[in-house]
Amino acid sequence: MSQENEVAGSKPRKKYTEEFKRSVVDQWRSSGKTAAQIAQELGVNLWNLRDWKRQYGSVARPVDGPIPQTPEAMAREIQQLRKELARVSMQRDILKKTMGILSES
Repeated sequence: MSQENEVAGSKPRKKYTEEFKRSVVDQWRSSGKTAAQIAQELGVNLWNLRDWKRQYGSVARPVDGPIPQTPEAMAREIQQLRKELARVSMQRDILKKTMGILSES
């Protein structure tokens, strides 16, 4: 018997295909809706949706990829790129501080 069924009152864990996860993340990114709205509409857990975005949402686009045609699509891409830049900058700063601390030892 699996561990998830041993706990009294627990529900069996839902399994989602990778294709489904990617399509949910794509829909979330293109819709402009909040994570909670998408999760409720599709009947998935909010935390699953956030994990899937972390896993599948930041797929790098080729540099020579197509430029968004509409102003809304361009604004969404700019917003996404700004968020990604902030995240990567923060990671860089953390690594710099870590290297400084480790080199002092």
